[in-house]
Amino acid sequence: MDALFVSTFAVALAEFGDRTQLLAIVLAARFRKPWPIAAGILVATLANHAAAAWVGEIAGDFIGEWARWIVGVSFIAMAVWILIPDKDGDEGGRFAGHGAFLTTLVLFFLVEIGDKTQIATVLLGARYESVLAVAAGTTLGMMLANVPAVWLGERLAPFIQTDWFRRAAAAAFLALGLAALAGLGG
Repeated sequence: MDALFVSTFAVALAEFGDRTQLLAIVLAARFRKPWPIAAGILVATLANHAAAAWVGEIAGDFIGEWARWIVGVSFIAMAVWILIPDKDGDEGGRFAGHGAFLTTLVLFFLVEIGDKTQIATVLLGARYESVLAVAAGTTLGMMLANVPAVWLGERLAPFIQTDWFRRAAAAAFLALGLAALAGLGG
């Protein structure tokens, strides 16, 4: 249960104000079809994060005892990285003619590559060595953060305090990094 809970919590916090959440808002405003957009987010995240957790689990087997130190330091670095805001961009242009589901699926999968939540998924896979629990948790975290953005979209955009969420996510990753270095939580 630790892997599922920590994965859900870490990614849900890290996702607030992230470029994929901003992408969800842009897609919702553009297509005004929340169900296909939410389904696209789910399928893209499941595919991307299952692969990332699997890579992490394999890497965890190879790096053995060093995993705790690598994961701990990486989570602390992630805490610093989270404090750097993402840049806005028009990420819907190229696929916009292909419908809400396909556009969301392709864009979310591509935008997640190298994103802090994907890297966190790799690190969590290495830490907990449970592809299923980590992928389920990180996907749940993504859905918890992004589905409300889809439904509330532009109505909430002016009121979301992304700086507060970004700081909370950084604090969470710092705490996870320190716990990993101390050998706690696993």
